Amino acid sequence: MAKKSMREREEKRIKLVNKYNEQRNKLRNQINTCGSFQEQLNLQEKLQKLPRNSSKTRLRNRCWLTGRSRGFYRDFGLSRHVLREMAHECLLPGIRKSSW
Repeated sequence: MAKKSMREREEKRIKLVNKYNEQRNKLRNQINTCGSFQEQLNLQEKLQKLPRNSSKTRLRNRCWLTGRSRGFYRDFGLSRHVLREMAHECLLPGIRKSSW
């Protein structure tokens, strides 16, 4: 399991992304549509003054059960370890262990 501090940090980032999402989109649209180069620079400075953790690229996919970030299956929201255990216990519908 991931440390509690790592999971809490990720939750904090999710809240920041949701809080500043609209503001970031407005600034990006203004940068793309503005005419003068100086105006673009001013808008980019405003964008850079927003908190770093409010950027969507700072988010990391984590298993909702263990918090593990590596070996993450997006379809299930689980790490590979948990996915395997749940599949063996028949807790995931439609998933079978392959054999040939």
